[in-house]
Formats: sequence, C-alpha cells, structure tokens
Amino acid sequence: MTSTLQPATTTEAVKRPGRWTALAVLVLAVLLVAVDATVLGLATPYISEDLNPSGTQLLWIGDVYSFVIAGLLVSMGSLGDRIGRKRILLVGATAFGAISVLNAYASTPELMILARALLGVAGATLMPATLALIRNIFHDPRERSLAVGIWGATASAGTAVGPIVGGFLLEHFWWGSVFLINLPVMAVLVIVGIRTLPESRNPNPGPWDLTSVALSLVGVIGVVYTVKEAATDGLAWFPLAGGALGAAALTWFVRRQLTLPSPLLDMRLFRNRGFSAAVLADLLTILGLSGLVFFLSQYLQLVQGRGPLEAGLAELPAAVGAVAAGLVAGRAARRFSVRAVVAGGLAAVGLALAALTALDRSTGYGVLGAALLVVGVGAGFSFTVTADVILSSVPKEQAGAASAVSETAYELGAALGIALLGTIVTGVYRGFAAPAGTPSGAHESLGGAVEAAAGMPTAAGGELLSSAREAFVDGLSIASGVGAGVLLATAAAAWFLLRGQRLENRP
Repeated sequence: MTSTLQPATTTEAVKRPGRWTALAVLVLAVLLVAVDATVLGLATPYISEDLNPSGTQLLWIGDVYSFVIAGLLVSMGSLGDRIGRKRILLVGATAFGAISVLNAYASTPELMILARALLGVAGATLMPATLALIRNIFHDPRERSLAVGIWGATASAGTAVGPIVGGFLLEHFWWGSVFLINLPVMAVLVIVGIRTLPESRNPNPGPWDLTSVALSLVGVIGVVYTVKEAATDGLAWFPLAGGALGAAALTWFVRRQLTLPSPLLDMRLFRNRGFSAAVLADLLTILGLSGLVFFLSQYLQLVQGRGPLEAGLAELPAAVGAVAAGLVAGRAARRFSVRAVVAGGLAAVGLALAALTALDRSTGYGVLGAALLVVGVGAGFSFTVTADVILSSVPKEQAGAASAVSETAYELGAALGIALLGTIVTGVYRGFAAPAGTPSGAHESLGGAVEAAAGMPTAAGGELLSSAREAFVDGLSIASGVGAGVLLATAAAAWFLLRGQRLENRP
C-alpha cells in the first residue's frame, strides 16, 4: 500500500504524552453514540405502544437518524478539519446531550421523528472527530492500530451496555428514560475533554464550501429516501423525483469537488484501492446486518416474551465477541494479511446470519447466542482493520474528511439496510391472517398486534398473537437470508479488492 503519511521526526511526535488519557475521552463519545443506537431498538416496542406510529412511521423513527447523519458526516468531518476537531467534538457532544432530552419527552410520532433527525445533526460531529483525533494523536502505526481497536471495542461495548442499562430503565421507568442516560456521559466527556484533548486542524484548509454541504445533504437523503419509499410502497413519481434530485445533487457534488482548490472531500482519496475497498466493505456489511440488529430486540421481547433487561443481556455475546476481536485485529492483520482478516471476518458473519434463517418462535438461546457471538467476532475483526486501513491511507490533515467517509458508509449502510431488510420483515408481516374484528393497527407492527390482542377476547387475542408472531419470524428469517448473501458476497469482494494491502509497522 502506498502511504501518504509523513514520517515522525522526534520521539515526542510519535509518543505524545497523555495520549491514552485523551483516548479515554474520545471513546466516551463513541459510547454515547453506540448506547443511543442500541437503546432505540430496545425501546421500540414501548414507543410503538405509547405513540402508536404507523409501520412507515416506525421505520422512519428507526432510520431518520441514519439518513441525516449520513448526509452530514462528510460536511462535519471537513468542518472539523477546518475549525478544529476538539472544538467540533465538544460542541457536538453538548448538543447531542441536549437533544436527547427532546427524544425522551417526544409525545407524537412526528415529534419523535423530528427529534431523531436533530440528533443526527449533532451525531454527525462526533464519530469523524474521534477517529481524526486518534489519527493525529497516535503517530506510531502499532499504537494507532491498538487505539482504533479500543475505539471499535468501545462502540461494541456500548451495544452491550445500552441494552442492559436500557432494559433496567425500561423495567422501572418510562421509555424516555433510556435517552436520558446520554446526559451524564456527555457531561463527563465535555468537562474532561476540555482539559485533556489536544486541538488539531488542517493548517491550510481553505474555505468551507456551503454549496458542497447542501449538495451532499440533498444527494444522500434524496437517494436513500427513494430506496426506502420504493421498497415500501413501490415506484411512484414523487420518490422517483426525489431519487433523481439526489442523484443529480451527488453528481454535481463530485464534479464540484474535482474543480475546487480546497474541496470539502478530496475525491482523489478513492484512487487508493485499499481506501475504496475498505469503505465499500463497511457499507455492505452494515447493510446486511442492520435488519437483524433493528428487529432482534422485538423478536426477543414480543415473540419470545423476554423482559427488556433479559433481552438486553441476551444480545451480550455479539458485543463480547466484537470487543475481543477488535483488540487483537491489528496484530492479526499484520501476522496474516489485511484481506485474510477482513474477508474471513465477513464470511463468518455471513455464515452466522445464514444459520439464523432457521429461526422460529421457540429457538433456544444456545443457538441464538452462538450465532450472535460469531457475528460479533467477525464484525470486530473486519471493522477494526478497515478503519485502520482508511486512516493510514490519508495524510493526517485530511483525517476528518477520511473518517467521515468511513462513518458515512456505516450510516448509509444502516439506513439502506433498515429500509430494505426492514421492508422485507414488514412486508411479510403485514400479510398474516387475522381473526375477525382485528384492528387495522395490528398489521402495522408487531407491537400494534400485541396492543390489539390485549383488547380482544382471550381466544381471538391468542389467535391474533400466534399468527402475528409467526409472520414476524418468517420475515426475520428471510431478511437474515438476504443479509447472509450480502455478507458472503462482500467477503469475496474484499478478498480480491484488498489484495496486497498491509498495515504499517513503523512511523
């Protein structure tokens, strides 16, 4: 791999004092985002019961955060390169905590969707800034690999901490409390970060092009909206018009970046095969996984009858596997090869998803827990190494923009995955046969069916629940199969596209 890194000239440049304390602050921001993402899935049944959203509104609640954050990540990463990554991280963390309160007290589906969208604006400042700061704090490649591994492991730990803490809160308080756990984390991050984080920015950034910001936002949201609406309701003129507008905006965005002296995103980064392959692998991996992640909590609670805390604990093996793999991924990639670790990890995830196609209402936890452990290990290896490849492929001055591309792929994959795989689950679910007198809301979501069954005669309510749960599991099994196909195809592509890639060994 041809590196654009500049060699460090002093020991101090390589071994910055206080770098591990600074990393501890950065991973708090990662924890903030990861916890928020996981508690939403756990709280979905309660939100569905309390706010009574339609099936489409429920999907919007799930994916509007990803839509907005995907559209703004590149802009915010580039802004951090210009005004300072520490500054944008602390401002974003403060806003993230404040907007979490709005999420907690949303009283209508529309307000909840708006709150999630605003949270996406704040969230877009966090992840690119954390990775960019890691790139600028850790100049030694082996230390940087470990730091990236800790960064990824913390995100995985957040997916474990979120459901467990969220499950405890849901069993003792109202669903909005799960969003308020962001506040103490945000407070610690800001107070400690002010004192410990070093500031870094591009010394010659050029102006922040607002036209490019608008084009990237319109382009990403337009394209993703079209995919979502077409998957849900078929092709219609309005979604097609939105897709055409999005495609035109993205085309204009790319052409504009190629002509600007100081582009928002340097498109030449994609000439690096390792960079492009790593970004593509991240996008497709999350796309294949997101349907399972979004609907798993509903399966555990509404199909298998587990409480929210038990459901959170049931998801723990995935996080444990990801943490363990993330911490050793850099060492494994140097000992074997980048492509072996990434492709092997993705293939393992694909095979685990394939096993979940046999899921039914009475599947034992041993099977589910083993599959989740394999998913976590495979994803931990893959995501940690691809993040390292992306960071080491660019000069440190462009670390924010490069990190933003990586995170955009992640969020775009999540949005597309929830839209496409979520639509499969919803489409299969809506077709179930219901007894006479069943309210129409029962066909919108499984949460709606549970609520409807509670108000029906015992026999009819039991028949409704049985049929609805069976349909939901059928949809989840099909989505797992599609996800498995995506992951196995991505593993094969990564094996060829990452050929010859190596992680650096010396600064």
